[in-house]
Amino acid sequence: MAKETYIMATTEDILRDAMVCTSETRNKTHGDKAKNHGNIAQLWSWYMRTEVTAYDVAMMMTLLKIARTRTGQPNKDDHVDAAGYIAIAGEMRFDED
Repeated sequence: MAKETYIMATTEDILRDAMVCTSETRNKTHGDKAKNHGNIAQLWSWYMRTEVTAYDVAMMMTLLKIARTRTGQPNKDDHVDAAGYIAIAGEMRFDED
């Protein structure tokens, strides 16, 4: 049986990486996060035949990343992405007010 390897990661490491991903790296790759989540929401709304908001997309992507932690090998990326998605959801929720 293969020995599991774990990468050490502090809370600060995960949050720092999530900040970089949500503000720099992913923005260059995927464009504006609000517009991207809005586009996903429109497609999911069509597919599911019910309204899905950009906030819903960010929350469901967070849940997807949490679900991925239940299988496979532990990896930092799932936690970084989950932190990024929940931060995007928070930004969207408070921008709606």
